[in-house]
Amino acid sequence: MKRNRIIVLISASAAGAAATISWLSVRRLVDRNRPASIAPVVGIATSARKVALVLNPSKSGTDEAIAAVKHVCAEAGLAEPLVFETEVDDPGQGAARKALDAGCDVVIAAGGDGTVRAVAEILRDTEASLGLIPLGTGNLLARNVDVPLDDMGTAAFGAIRGPVRTIDTGSITLDHVDGHTSEHAFLVIAGMGTDADIMDDTNEDLKARVGWLAYSEAGVRHMPGKRKKISISLDGGAEQTRSVRSVLFANCGKLQGLDLVPDAKIDDGVLDVVVLSPRSAAGWGWIILKTAFRSRGAIPVMGFYPSASLAVRCHEPMNTQIDGDATGLVNGLKVSVKPASLKIRLG
Repeated sequence: MKRNRIIVLISASAAGAAATISWLSVRRLVDRNRPASIAPVVGIATSARKVALVLNPSKSGTDEAIAAVKHVCAEAGLAEPLVFETEVDDPGQGAARKALDAGCDVVIAAGGDGTVRAVAEILRDTEASLGLIPLGTGNLLARNVDVPLDDMGTAAFGAIRGPVRTIDTGSITLDHVDGHTSEHAFLVIAGMGTDADIMDDTNEDLKARVGWLAYSEAGVRHMPGKRKKISISLDGGAEQTRSVRSVLFANCGKLQGLDLVPDAKIDDGVLDVVVLSPRSAAGWGWIILKTAFRSRGAIPVMGFYPSASLAVRCHEPMNTQIDGDATGLVNGLKVSVKPASLKIRLG
């Protein structure tokens, strides 16, 4: 028993020492005032006229989604919805364009986060509104705007007959290691570093069996590792060089029930940049505890910086992800917010 106490004491001391080293070794970005935010536009009452359903056929529940949307359209006296399926090499952009060309003013994305993001990419800056029927594993946007995950009928009703809310979208330009660039929209959180490594290395078979818990298994495997240097500029300011494990760009802040970025709002015209820079498992534990217990206190291994735009230059290639989808190694990237650029219909 005495020996066990000594082991526990030594382990606690080692963890405390590691946390102290993390604290002393992390430099924060300059303190920043939160940029002036725009006034949100919510609750616009409009009636749907013509509905399209963009469906990912690889997801379970597609037949139920079609039936639910048809039922709500019939109850509302609308024509039967147009149904378009996504394809392996076209996750939803092409289907969304067909819906707009057909004159649809409501386009419902039924699938995972990739389907939602692809449809939103085409709908933003148009008068058409996005509806959500979550069929994926993460369902990040649905969780952040309180679309029910286990009640398809209610989700379909909100997507067709609910009020319209106007939200921000993010834009990200990736400078890939092979020399080409690509531009994407994002709705929830994009990122670079360890978070992207986890998304890229999550076991798909395990994900199919246990859902989002598969990300935890990948997270444990990627917790060890070294920090990487980046040079970052916020809102056109001077570059600052930091050693980081991850940098996140949050349009909104909830992930699987955790409020990762408490100040992030989806309609304030501002992104929240989160810099994670732990040196050890103790540093990661600090971040997990702060997030789980919703602590408002600042910790040096997790910095929050509101910004409308930013640029990052990597000193060595880093992995990226957009709304949970891996998007490859980059040498750098640029991110900005498009305020009030997407109409979304909610219950």
